[in-house]
Amino acid sequence: MGRRLVPLTLDNLPDLPQRCRSCVFWELDPVSGEAAVKAGTAALEKEAWISAVLLDWGSCGRIVYVDDIPVGFVLYAPPAYVPRSTAFPTSPVSPDAVQLMTSFIMPGYQGQGLGRVMVQTVAKDLLRRGFKAIEAFGDARWKEPACLLPADHLLAVGFKTVRPHPRYPRLRLELRSTLSWKEDVEMALDRLLGAVQKEPALRPL
Repeated sequence: MGRRLVPLTLDNLPDLPQRCRSCVFWELDPVSGEAAVKAGTAALEKEAWISAVLLDWGSCGRIVYVDDIPVGFVLYAPPAYVPRSTAFPTSPVSPDAVQLMTSFIMPGYQGQGLGRVMVQTVAKDLLRRGFKAIEAFGDARWKEPACLLPADHLLAVGFKTVRPHPRYPRLRLELRSTLSWKEDVEMALDRLLGAVQKEPALRPL
């Protein structure tokens, strides 16, 4: 099963699930979002938002492909680009953090660790760009796929609650904590194998 995570661009934006392709829950404030939905311009607003963030800030999402089939995605950006974030009782997002807005894995591909892989990929991207943490608003009473992620899922992939709330807790993931023991072991093995391969050259003939 070949899987790859590709940065979100305007070219692959159509690979998002249809309902997510025209969802502007996070991208616009509540009043503007409702107006865009009523006017039928939500998909255009989504495209304009992604274009603006890409030009101004850089990569703001990843799409997951399994055997070249798009099966999931994740969106993230600094809270200044996410108008809806101020509408939550547990806002604001910390100034040193990027907001994990939403993510989704197609039902047939859930439970295979893709959610964790997505978070780790985002973490590596943001670490390279000098950020310290990711924060997200969770839904503590989550029942079905929606724009907010279930708080339980966020906790399962390493987030910790920083502002408790009975419905909308704010959770935080310190980026350095996502460098898993598996990667540490792989790096150690690489060093070990590198040393083993170089060793013969040091021996006298």
